[in-house]
Amino acid sequence: MHPAVVALGLKYAADTIRGANARCLAMLVVFKQVVSEYTTPNGKAMKWDLDKKLKAVFQFLTDCRQHSISMGNAFKFVRSTIFNLDQEMSESDAKAHVCGEIDNFIRERITVAGKVITDLAVAKISEGDVILTYGRSHVIEQLLCEAKRQGKSFHVVVVDSRPELEGRGLLAKLTQAGIPCTYVFVNALSYAMANVTKVFMGAAAIMANGAVLSRIGTAIVAMTATSLNVPVIFCCETYKLCERVQLDSIVSNELGNPGLLASSSIESMQPLAKWKQTTGLKLLNLRYDLTPMKYVGMVITEVGMIPATAVPALLREYRREDGLTQLLE
Repeated sequence: MHPAVVALGLKYAADTIRGANARCLAMLVVFKQVVSEYTTPNGKAMKWDLDKKLKAVFQFLTDCRQHSISMGNAFKFVRSTIFNLDQEMSESDAKAHVCGEIDNFIRERITVAGKVITDLAVAKISEGDVILTYGRSHVIEQLLCEAKRQGKSFHVVVVDSRPELEGRGLLAKLTQAGIPCTYVFVNALSYAMANVTKVFMGAAAIMANGAVLSRIGTAIVAMTATSLNVPVIFCCETYKLCERVQLDSIVSNELGNPGLLASSSIESMQPLAKWKQTTGLKLLNLRYDLTPMKYVGMVITEVGMIPATAVPALLREYRREDGLTQLLE
């Protein structure tokens, strides 16, 4: 296994790389390195041997930490690029072509897509808005900082939860940008929602039935906002769309370290410190939950603002485009 692959796998396992975009980007960079240093063995066809090698790399990374839907879609894109290589192309040209296509994917589907989503979402922020967000999403962070740079006046409520406490990172970035913020835990959500005018959140994936897969706790925020008639807006790149239909958070999910639920910075408040020695007790640390379509007010993608009901239509359109037919299969 390539040393860069092993290093990335260890980072995945240690949870030092977080976020769907960051994990996918790191994987694609390693794929580029593996492809650029690849040499076709004697008696082998480059297409099939390189595909086999990348499948082993992807499986290793998945064994270190379960891959996200966005990572799966990006891997399918790389495989389709390899399968579509011209048989007459030299090895050096083929490797350069694959690396170039990976660069195009990163630029168009991740980097530029995030900027386009930011530009579209900023227009939804009005003067004096009180915006609530949950956890930490790179695109939401980029959106709020851009709105501040454009001179808009608004207040941000950052809702956070244990055990990851990702919202603290977002809070630090926003306060550095000069954005007035309020920081609360998810148990104070109903109180904090009283003065909120809009809710912006990121997504790990959007299913074909319009349901949103995101960090655990997102569904609670969306349901609370909807019950109080507060618009719920999700920002999501199209490469995170999934043709799979999911109805709950139990059938397909990722388990985090259960020990994080038992840990506490206050020594006198650790009732679960000896949970491993307690017979019949198990801790379940789910990483994601599913927000039903009825709680999704709008989805902002790089192709525009769409309702959640339009996700199947968007999936069909991508399947018709050349070069993306196999991406979402």
